[in-house]
Amino acid sequence: MVQFIVRRLLSSIPVLLGILAVTFGLAHAIPGDPCRAVLGERATDEICEAFFIRNGLNEPLPVQFGIYLRNFVQGDLGDSLRFHRPVSELLVERLPTTVELGFFALTFAIMVGIPLGVISAYRHKSMIDVGTMIGANIGVSMPVFWLGLMLAYLFGVLLKGTPLALPPSGRLTPGANPEPFFMLWGMVSEPENAASILVFFSRIHTLNAILTLNGELFVDTMRHLILPALAVGTIPLAIIARMTRASLLEVLGQDYVRTARSKGLSEFVVVVKHALRNALLPVVTVIGLNFGLIISGAVLTETIFGLTGVGRTLVDSITSRDYTLVQGFTVIVAVGFVVINMAVDILYGYLDPRIRLG
Repeated sequence: MVQFIVRRLLSSIPVLLGILAVTFGLAHAIPGDPCRAVLGERATDEICEAFFIRNGLNEPLPVQFGIYLRNFVQGDLGDSLRFHRPVSELLVERLPTTVELGFFALTFAIMVGIPLGVISAYRHKSMIDVGTMIGANIGVSMPVFWLGLMLAYLFGVLLKGTPLALPPSGRLTPGANPEPFFMLWGMVSEPENAASILVFFSRIHTLNAILTLNGELFVDTMRHLILPALAVGTIPLAIIARMTRASLLEVLGQDYVRTARSKGLSEFVVVVKHALRNALLPVVTVIGLNFGLIISGAVLTETIFGLTGVGRTLVDSITSRDYTLVQGFTVIVAVGFVVINMAVDILYGYLDPRIRLG
């Protein structure tokens, strides 16, 4: 297993280099002038010339890419052209929002999608099966931005003032200022002295609430996460439900399932313990691939619900021609894909011992 992980890590290096090169080329191919996009009316020819020299944009593209690649190997993602701050600081500040949203959206999709698929397969051609698949088709067909707006309107406007009302925007109630766990635990004397990894995890509010035993913060965070998680997770949920149904239907017709039933095992044991485990292999693949849907859906969802995460920042950085920010955030998303795919391959070996990863 260790050798497998090492091989995957080494094989991911050319992939990341390719992503860096493609992203660098596409970012610089965007029409427009980054100086005038950032400075607006204040941009004169003299100011823009100094802007290009200061940020190294006056060099040929191969030279710029070589400089960026050298800095990247040294752990330096560069400075944002728009915010004039290191990209790594912006990642620590904004990536936790997308991570938290993606985690709960995918958890929602898995926890609801797999049981729906199992029930639909077990009750094949029944009213439950037909209703579930109709719902799944509707879920796949609904655009994320439309669903997000409808959820915000329903729970934030129509149900306002009722027990079912939910916040239509933001991560926390205005004015809330939760204390980071590393301050409460006395790990550092001043927040400015905290390591970036500590700041990153403290900005995942649900995790920070658990570590600080702050129930009020946890409830407030979850109430703000429900609507965006539903909006992002609906399409993956529908895909997971349909894949689970199709895979389980195929497995339920196998000889070993009939043998298990003939031995007198209960239907729950036959379906869940014997059939579902083998049926989960393609489902796990789909779950890994849906990580991309979560990230792409977060772009629109974060804008609709006023969340400052990776998706919303990427859109803003593309429109402002902030090359370094686009490249830095894209690489982080690519690393996330590599990690997810590696986890999926490892999970294959656990679900099916016949698959050897050595």
